[in-house]
Amino acid sequence: MRKITHLLFDTLVSKGIDTTMATYINMFVLLVILLLLVCIVDFITRKIMLATFSRIAIKSKTNFDDILITNKAPRNIAHIIPLFLAWKFSFIVFSDFPNFEGFIDKGLQIFGIVLALWIARSVLKSLKDFFKTLPRLKDKPIDSYIQVFMIFAWAFGVLSVLAILTSTELIDFLTGIGAASAIIILIFRDTILGFVASIQVTINDMVRIGDWITFQKYGADGDVVEINLSTVKVQNFDKTITTIPTYALISDSFKNWRGMENSDGRRIKRALHIKLNSVKYLSKTDLKAFSKIEIISSYLENRSQKIDTYNTDNSIDKSLLLNGRNLTNLGLFRKYAETYLQNHSAINKDMMIMARQLAPTSQGIPIEIYAFSSDKRWENYEYIMADIFDHLIAAVPYFELELFELPNNGSFTPSSGFDS
Repeated sequence: MRKITHLLFDTLVSKGIDTTMATYINMFVLLVILLLLVCIVDFITRKIMLATFSRIAIKSKTNFDDILITNKAPRNIAHIIPLFLAWKFSFIVFSDFPNFEGFIDKGLQIFGIVLALWIARSVLKSLKDFFKTLPRLKDKPIDSYIQVFMIFAWAFGVLSVLAILTSTELIDFLTGIGAASAIIILIFRDTILGFVASIQVTINDMVRIGDWITFQKYGADGDVVEINLSTVKVQNFDKTITTIPTYALISDSFKNWRGMENSDGRRIKRALHIKLNSVKYLSKTDLKAFSKIEIISSYLENRSQKIDTYNTDNSIDKSLLLNGRNLTNLGLFRKYAETYLQNHSAINKDMMIMARQLAPTSQGIPIEIYAFSSDKRWENYEYIMADIFDHLIAAVPYFELELFELPNNGSFTPSSGFDS
């Protein structure tokens, strides 16, 4: 082998070229030949790997092969053979320069580590993309786990490179690094917190990709589009993107609307405020007028009979409405609102339906509507709720009730002239 590799050297020396110059020329020519050989082998290997993976991808039922090709995994793997070839023959090229051999060997080892990291990255990215196509895993924070693996891989790779450069055994190098663990923990604080948070979020099933969450502290109100090691990306309904630290999901309070989306209805919970001075007992004349309201006419008839029977049996003096049992316009309106909800086509009848009276406030008596719309889509939900309250607001005056609203300029009638 030495005779072949030094053929040019012997020829140059026989032509009268200086020995040192002949040695350098011989090394340079051998290096060029090796580089050309490595490039040719790399080209051929890549073509073979891509063709092989393409044939496998066509025949395979899974799309994992296609994802590997997209993320250039076969191309990176193909570099292994040229690297081995370069390492095998570099000693021959630099046989006359023993001082160079150490540098070349370290350089090729470092390149081997970098190549291994490239391969690991492309394979892990392929796994991430593949897992996201699986129905059971597409809403899981796969990005977080992939990033954790890559962080460990890069950390191990960097430590290995440093160990090679310092000519130190990796175990001894790691032992020395252990003394600086406090600094390392401080540097990777957010990464460690994010990793722990990602595990807790997954185990407790707090957030999935596609969930609608509301996080007031960070101004987020929209769908989760990405969960990775350090951040959670939320696409708000105005199409802006809010980035939330992953560990904030376990340290702060946020609202996840998944329960509503998985349920049979979306809650409607809103109140009308009735003026206190508009509430009154209903006389016989009032009852006769209200009996024309169809959806409560039968209720009003039955209820009036029971009240009249009670008052008669107990000899109640009804010359004063306050005595005995009575109906009020507010109570009748509550019954009307509840019956209207029960008959509304967009309300889920299998869930809670209620029109309840809350404690009086400085703004009147709140009559709260509590029900669930069958359609959970935001736009339709808002339409259903508006439709219900349009009707109830317009119905209030028919019960001789008034809604509370703060005074405005139109509430006052300007006086004419001057007071005497």
